[in-house]
Amino acid sequence: MKIMMAKLTCVVLLMFVGGCQSVPRHTTNPIGIIHASTTVTLSNEDAVKRSLYAQLEEWDDVEYDYGGLSKDGVDCSGFVFLTYQSHFGVTLPRTAAQQSSVGRPVAQRHLRPGDLVFFKIGRRTQHVGIFVEGRQFIHASKSRGVMMSSLDDVYWSKKYWKAKRVETRSAAATDIPAPSVHDPTNVGLAQSLLLASVSRPAS
Repeated sequence: MKIMMAKLTCVVLLMFVGGCQSVPRHTTNPIGIIHASTTVTLSNEDAVKRSLYAQLEEWDDVEYDYGGLSKDGVDCSGFVFLTYQSHFGVTLPRTAAQQSSVGRPVAQRHLRPGDLVFFKIGRRTQHVGIFVEGRQFIHASKSRGVMMSSLDDVYWSKKYWKAKRVETRSAAATDIPAPSVHDPTNVGLAQSLLLASVSRPAS
């Protein structure tokens, strides 16, 4: 039983780490629990735009760091994770692959502020950003860090994959904090969450 619990705990922890590649290198100053600072509703387009511009101003030029969750360095899915939790009170999954399964599909021509935009960089590599307006999206670029880019950019237009809209909290977007495998203080929290999910009856 102990061996099985240890394996399950490792799986849970690893699910919370990773952004735009397959194997994380390291995490810089991981954040265990993040509390929402505002109550902006994703359906309020003007408020969402203001929040996203404020987030870009605050994080502009923060360097890319695969597995990072702080202003010392952040990866693409980590930046999306932090933005959604701090501005919209929604906790998305941690990785780009997991985030791509949340919400409902949206055609590119119908994008609105706050929608997630996804790109396929390689056979196994995905990238994610947040649409703002006017074909612009914010993201953590591997080469330039947190910045704003255009969907019409030659590079991004060729890599564009799909867009998803997260409108409400769901089973895939919850208030469960994301412990980091690099932060030993969160191991107990991860084990508690795992036990709770195993023992909770199906609804």
